[in-house]
Amino acid sequence: MSPAKPKFISYHRVSTDKQGRSGLGLEAQQATVSQYLAAHGGVELAAYVEVESGKIDARPQLEAALLHCRQTRAVLLISKLDRLSRNVAFLFRLRDEGVKFQAIDIPDCNSLTLCVFAGMAQHEREIISQRTKAALAARRARGLPLGTPRDLSAYAANAGARGRAALLGKVQKHTQDIAPQIARARGEGGCTTLRCVAAWLNEQGFVTLRGKQWTPAAVLNVEHRLRAA
Repeated sequence: MSPAKPKFISYHRVSTDKQGRSGLGLEAQQATVSQYLAAHGGVELAAYVEVESGKIDARPQLEAALLHCRQTRAVLLISKLDRLSRNVAFLFRLRDEGVKFQAIDIPDCNSLTLCVFAGMAQHEREIISQRTKAALAARRARGLPLGTPRDLSAYAANAGARGRAALLGKVQKHTQDIAPQIARARGEGGCTTLRCVAAWLNEQGFVTLRGKQWTPAAVLNVEHRLRAA
């Protein structure tokens, strides 16, 4: 009689509704679990998916998965320890309640390694929180808005205006810089046509604002801007 295959209840968690709808992150977790089951054998009795922050331990789908594990004496299977929780006390409570779980990213997890890795995970969460608070404080100190506005059109318009102003400034500066050279082409070079001016500028190694060779049309545009100034 062949031994019974181990029973697993898989649990997957993503942090945002967007990730839940798009499958971003979720598909990778499911693939990791599928690969583990194919390599080690076992039966997946059910899979539970949660859209919730790892900071919150009271999660409906997690509670349902844990209850299912108790009822069937199955092992809770997760792709990464932080998908379950980064809270050390919570993880040890599960262990003390007799709920077995397997974190695929920590294959040889035991009481000692659980303490170490869970402590590292909790420390990582604290660092992330500190960085987030510091970034928000810096934005607040600079008078910048916090969060993502619902309507980005104003920000896009401002960004577009700043971009156009910067480009106009570059055009004006390049026009003023090249103006003496055009005058030299018409004076020292004896040019009387736009084609001659363009050829003279190219021979002297001058380039347009875009870094290209001069053409009669480009020379005409510069002279129009000079007359309009």
